[in-house]
Amino acid sequence: MPLHTTIHLHNVPAGRETEYAVWFDGKHRTSLASLRGFKAAERYEVTPQQIMADIPQAWRFMSVYDLDLPDPAIDVPALGPWVAEARDSGLIAKDDTERLYIYRLYSDWKGSPNWQKSEAFSGVSIILANYVAGRFAEYMQWYDEVHSVEVTHVPGHVAMKRGELSPFQIEPRRYCPGDQLVMCAQQTDDLGFTVKDFSARAQGKSPSGIAYAGDLSVYPGRDRVAS
Repeated sequence: MPLHTTIHLHNVPAGRETEYAVWFDGKHRTSLASLRGFKAAERYEVTPQQIMADIPQAWRFMSVYDLDLPDPAIDVPALGPWVAEARDSGLIAKDDTERLYIYRLYSDWKGSPNWQKSEAFSGVSIILANYVAGRFAEYMQWYDEVHSVEVTHVPGHVAMKRGELSPFQIEPRRYCPGDQLVMCAQQTDDLGFTVKDFSARAQGKSPSGIAYAGDLSVYPGRDRVAS
């Protein structure tokens, strides 16, 4: 069955963060268990450490839903009412920043020897990316054969999965800045070091002496990163 990941980028009204957490980890998780194809749901908070620190983050929180859907046309919309419950209860800030994007995955997590599968991820980073027109095959090959290996071997980075924007979306349907999803998982107790060395390798300045082989310049600055 096709794997899908839904990312919900949002803010919570000030003072209601605990209420939202109780709802998500209680009633919401119970409701999600009834969805056909539901695998997992996790929630995250944006950290001060960012790979692209000069890009402002409009959201403080992100929820991620993993689904293995028998029929996306039928099953994707079924998630909508359960997410809408938080909105209807006033647990999602009415600041027009809320975004909900559904991606069809190319594969599940692709890990490196860094990955301790018995341990939970400490966090994730996401990129909503766009490839240069006419270079999709090159983009895919670079990620599959080069960049996924480079990234998951950075200390603290352990796995990557990617996908493309699904034709099936749910409300609120707002402009998506990237039709390609790149999600990197971390297992680290020093995120600052992990982010710093990731950036240093991309610039060929890592103290490890390791530099990325890929030409990042062909991917224009239309990507947004949250971790």
